[in-house]
Amino acid sequence: MPSPLKNRLTEDVKTAMKAGEKSRLGTLRFMLAAVKQQEIDTRLELDDTAVTAILTKLANQRRESISQFEAAQREDLAAKEREE
Repeated sequence: MPSPLKNRLTEDVKTAMKAGEKSRLGTLRFMLAAVKQQEIDTRLELDDTAVTAILTKLANQRRESISQFEAAQREDLAAKEREE
């Protein structure tokens, strides 16, 4: 049974595409790609718990990147990460 969270991501991609929201679309595609890659790697269809774990990991990576950019005084890159 497909994950309702994955289905929601797919629908959000379509909505962002129709609305012309390029930044949001890029972020959603990145998230959906990470979920699909994990499904390919494990050869299993992921449930909501696994999808949530992947999205949490991505969010933590972004937070770490933001702190590193701020430490390096690269506010332009930190702002881009915050937006995504």
